Amino acid sequence: MPAPVLEIAVQDVAGVRVAADVGAARVELCAALGATGGLTPSVGLLEAAVGAAGTVGVHPLIRPRAGGFVYDDDELDTQVRDVRAAVRAGAAGVVVGVLTVDGAVDAEAVARLVEAADGREVTFHRAFDVVPDVGLSVDALTALGVTRVLTSGGAAAAADGLLRLGETVRAADGGLQVMAGGGVRPSDVAALAAVGVDAVHLSAKTLRADAAGPGGGADAGYEVTSAEIATAAAEAVRALD
Repeated sequence: MPAPVLEIAVQDVAGVRVAADVGAARVELCAALGATGGLTPSVGLLEAAVGAAGTVGVHPLIRPRAGGFVYDDDELDTQVRDVRAAVRAGAAGVVVGVLTVDGAVDAEAVARLVEAADGREVTFHRAFDVVPDVGLSVDALTALGVTRVLTSGGAAAAADGLLRLGETVRAADGGLQVMAGGGVRPSDVAALAAVGVDAVHLSAKTLRADAAGPGGGADAGYEVTSAEIATAAAEAVRALD
């Protein structure tokens, strides 16, 4: 079984450079990761990330707001526009996820997003973790032309979702890549690889202190990509070769 590839979720150009330095295959580019789970990055950030990425594929998250993954017509239209903008900016792929009110993959909405991606890779994100039927959802995504699914196996952390991750791998049967993500630590990589996932995804983030005053989030600081954590994750992946 080949070793999984490494994807790192980043929020700035410096994070893209860290990912490139450690040999990651891809980055998921997003904004407000810790506070919201991630939102669509600006086009300016995406253009700068693509310019700094070298051989690393830049895949922006397309998510217009925090909260659940059932979207109205205006929100879906915004996502279609954002996907098209990402393609124009040079993204290697996009990361999307839309559900129906009963928690199933929204095939009509995802089809629009795949079409807007114009042949770039499409990852269906952790909205997958709340679908009621893994097999039907995998079949739907495969039929829609989605490249991969990002999932924690329905758990808060992927290391606790190994059973469902394995079920997803078996359901995909090579027709859809399965990427394990969600609270992943470098020490989890071997266990995740053992269930057959194609990739592992982690943020490798750490908090940088920076007092901003009452108008800038007080003393909360901001998240950056840790070169140390990213290096440990890359080494854990290489150890599987």
